[in-house]
Amino acid sequence: MATPQDESNSGSPELRAAEYVRMSTEHQRYSTENQSDAIRSYAARRNYTIVRTYADEGKSGLNIDGRAGLRRLIADVTGGQADFEIVLAYDVSRWGRFQDADESAYYEYQCKRSGVRVEYCAEPFENDGSLGSDIQKMLKRKMAGEYSRELSIKVFAGQCRLIEKGFRQGGPAGFGLRRQLVDEGGVRKTLLGRLEHKSIQTDRVVLVPGPSDEIDVVRRIYRSFVEDGRSEGEIADLLNSEAVLTDLGRPWTRGTVHQVLINEKYIGNNVWNRGSFKLKQKRVRNDPSMWIRSEGAFPAIIDRLLFDAAQAIIRGRSAKMSDAAMLDLLRRLLAQHGYLSGLMIDETPSCPSSSAYRSRFGSLLRTYSLVGYAPDRDFAYVESNRRLRQQHPRLVEDMLEHLRSAGASVSLNSETGIATINHEVTAALLLCRCTQTEAGSLRWLVRLGGPNQPDITIAARMEPGEGAVRDYYLLPALHGWNPRLHVAERNEASLDTYRFDTLEALYELMRRVPLAEVA
Repeated sequence: MATPQDESNSGSPELRAAEYVRMSTEHQRYSTENQSDAIRSYAARRNYTIVRTYADEGKSGLNIDGRAGLRRLIADVTGGQADFEIVLAYDVSRWGRFQDADESAYYEYQCKRSGVRVEYCAEPFENDGSLGSDIQKMLKRKMAGEYSRELSIKVFAGQCRLIEKGFRQGGPAGFGLRRQLVDEGGVRKTLLGRLEHKSIQTDRVVLVPGPSDEIDVVRRIYRSFVEDGRSEGEIADLLNSEAVLTDLGRPWTRGTVHQVLINEKYIGNNVWNRGSFKLKQKRVRNDPSMWIRSEGAFPAIIDRLLFDAAQAIIRGRSAKMSDAAMLDLLRRLLAQHGYLSGLMIDETPSCPSSSAYRSRFGSLLRTYSLVGYAPDRDFAYVESNRRLRQQHPRLVEDMLEHLRSAGASVSLNSETGIATINHEVTAALLLCRCTQTEAGSLRWLVRLGGPNQPDITIAARMEPGEGAVRDYYLLPALHGWNPRLHVAERNEASLDTYRFDTLEALYELMRRVPLAEVA
């Protein structure tokens, strides 16, 4: 017996439709191409003409943040810009695996309210608003969300096993160490540079000692701290006087020296799950009892006795201080700067470290409340910059992948982060934090120039909260832009000429216009 989805409406009037396809980062049975094939077959049987495609490739279905395709679809529909009457998705799970099934229903309702209906091409029911249809959709939405929850548990368990076996799970190696790619049998393959990742699923990453000169610096830091009694600030000054830079190519600070002194990877321990960000929910800092660790997973470059001595000195500095004394130092810091952050605390010689405050009072936010400080825009600025730093490698990878899929030859300088396109044009990607004026208008600051000036700058304007990219500006270096370019929501035509809603549209220009002319 044929299902409702198999019925042919070849005699009905032709209707205009848009397709929405999504593939998450998980390994799935259906790629976006296969989804599109099934959707177009369904449309042909229904006498629909597909006039628009919205796609999210490599995007999680847990929420709408970062899913530019779905956000653009909803904006077009609710803004009256849709030139179609129907949205076609492969099935309910491709629409999204939202943990709250009502969220999935809400986006469908927004389409319905605007006169655009949503149809699921591979489901055994007609999305016609009947009781049976609504019940099946509700169950499918709950099942889709439950699938992600169960998958998260399985992935977490798998990551824990990999950590216990001594494999590295994300993050830069750090000064004095390098990321080594190994195959499933543990045979070494190659060293990974900055922004480089494994390309074969069964490969793994371990930490190995870095260049001998960096190892010598790490050992000097520990000996200077433990044996010579130097503070982190004094050690940073010494390294900077010798023109020694960090692994990020920056001068040393009290905070960066402190991070070297407290990180167990230098004694070969693999520690993970200090913080959680499960199912795209709010990031939390886990209690040490929840940390996953494997001792002796990597070759140690610091003797365990020397490391333990450093930890004893660090603990002893705050242990000698009363709660009142620690809080009084923080009040002075607040009075001096007008705001507080973990980075500021770590960079202040007279203060215990931010980790000492977390350990003593439970968390930094609770510590702030004890000194009468409520984090506001200043603290949010620090946090938003942190979020941008975390997202930058992923967005750079997205840019490179889009360029390669457009047919370009792309190489990346791991030290400068500058890409070379077709051996002739250099390009950099900037993430521009969104700020709000007192009048409520949105503004973005684009910082151009710098020591490694590229031919092209792709400025990605972030949405408020840094959850997603709003749009992109393609800025040639030779156009005479101010090094500090302030961009509003709407700008003069001479600037908005360089604005693109999607990377696809930007790359289409690159295909049509010789790159040398763009630069």
